[in-house]
Amino acid sequence: MTISEETGKPRDMTKGQYVEYLLATPGNYTCANLANHLEGEQTQSHDAISDFLGSEKLTPRGLWQAVQPLLHDGPECYLIFDDSVQDKRYSHKIELVKLQYSGAEGGLVKGIGVLNLLHSTGNAGEFYPVDYRVYDPDGDGKTKNQHFREMLIRAHSDKALQAQTLLFDSWYGSVDNLKLIERLGRFFVTTLKSNRLVSVSKEQG
Repeated sequence: MTISEETGKPRDMTKGQYVEYLLATPGNYTCANLANHLEGEQTQSHDAISDFLGSEKLTPRGLWQAVQPLLHDGPECYLIFDDSVQDKRYSHKIELVKLQYSGAEGGLVKGIGVLNLLHSTGNAGEFYPVDYRVYDPDGDGKTKNQHFREMLIRAHSDKALQAQTLLFDSWYGSVDNLKLIERLGRFFVTTLKSNRLVSVSKEQG
């Protein structure tokens, strides 16, 4: 842990440090891992990071403010919708933990569901999270598809992202989602379940 020259006290963990860590780390989101990666003037103890997480609220707006200057946006870019389950199978008293499907596990697992919206230029390594939602149907009454539409509308109206092509899996290939994408003048690439009926012209409905 480093000591502030001004106060003589341990330096506090900053939100900027934590967001940079999340952007640069693909899998291991632990306090110990973060502490091991901070060096020099940024060095923090495991306890300092835990205290920071207990006192700070990391919001989608805060994420967007941190990521926006890093984006190279344009019509040729992509918006990628995906969800993940933070595995908490050994937890019994953590809020938001529920039994849900995990693609990584290929089945049901106890965990916290997070819906993510990523921005990409299509170039290797250029993926930035621009929005997220915690899946909490018992708390806010919203389905994953409702979160999908809200994030898409915010990307279009509030963030003014120009990326024209949306990528997502079959879970989000609902009629309401696809019609919204069309109304916004964007394109999508997805898969559809084998029992879906598709019309190829407006005359057919």
